[in-house]
Amino acid sequence: MNPFLDVVFVIVGLVLLILGGEALVRGASAIAARARLSPLVVGLVVVSAATSAPELAVSIGAVINGEPDLAVGNVIGSNIANVLLILGLAAVIGPLVVKRQLIRFDMPVLVAISIVLLLVSLDGVLSFLDGALLLVLVVAHSMTSIKIGKSEKPDPSQPPEQEPAKPLSLWPAIAFVLTGIGVLVAGSQLLVVGAVNIATALGISSLVIGLTIVAVGTSLPELATSIIAIRRGETDMAVGNIVGSNIFNIGFVLGLPAMIFVEGIPIASAVIAIDLPLMLAAAIALLPIAFTGFVIARWEGLVFLSLYAAYTAYLILDSSGHDAASGFSGVMVGFVLPLLGVTLIAFSSYELGVQRERRAKRSQDN
Repeated sequence: MNPFLDVVFVIVGLVLLILGGEALVRGASAIAARARLSPLVVGLVVVSAATSAPELAVSIGAVINGEPDLAVGNVIGSNIANVLLILGLAAVIGPLVVKRQLIRFDMPVLVAISIVLLLVSLDGVLSFLDGALLLVLVVAHSMTSIKIGKSEKPDPSQPPEQEPAKPLSLWPAIAFVLTGIGVLVAGSQLLVVGAVNIATALGISSLVIGLTIVAVGTSLPELATSIIAIRRGETDMAVGNIVGSNIFNIGFVLGLPAMIFVEGIPIASAVIAIDLPLMLAAAIALLPIAFTGFVIARWEGLVFLSLYAAYTAYLILDSSGHDAASGFSGVMVGFVLPLLGVTLIAFSSYELGVQRERRAKRSQDN
């Protein structure tokens, strides 16, 4: 391993992620306009499937190379990073307006499929049937999302969707999407190779590498796509990309390898005890945050970033065998997470009360 070459891989990978995200968002926005689909549906289905390609490539490669911990850690870590890190950063950049479809259908689906993954993992292995179940769920979600998106009428309470100033024709738009996918995959692979080589040289375990470095590396397409989508005024696509990508990661990126490798994918007990419940908690935390005012605010993004920093610190302490790891995990489970839950409930109750007062005032004025 050449340390200088590994650093070059990381830098080039980051550049390719930015370029690929720009091409993918531009092409997907044009396809949305041509097909009369909302940017939300395109983000949930097309963009999320595309940005999950790096996770799929890493997971299949990891299982083939006898590294199932890396495959599982990649998906679970990516889902945690998508919500706490990527969505947190996106909300800090600018408040994210959330569509009603996300709240009524897609976010509950994300919570439900996360629960299913936790339940089927309790026996310590993700079998062929488990993978088939997850795959069926993600296909059903995609088909239903497209159906809802085509039948849904514009919501007058939501800001109007922005149309591209000069929409591309269909074939150039498809070419942009395919090119963006290819560049994103290449960029994420270069970044992951460089980062994993550096981490391995430092003696970090494959599970921790999967939960942190590989997870963040394969989530960078979501970050690049979301930030570029926000910059282009496509906040629907940004949020839909994160939610849809997490659903794809569970149903497709874990489900497909479990079906390909008949012996199944083993799930470590540490993952079942800590990482899977945290992934589920992150998905559940989206529900009240998105429901209050249909906006993910900057302060909520900062809360997510703080939680991800705490989770990463725990993983580093635990992997190094530091004495503070046990005490840190006790603080997280016994104090921080309950405090977060109480805070979310309090703010949700307050925001819901404010919205009820506004609706009552409007009805009185009418």
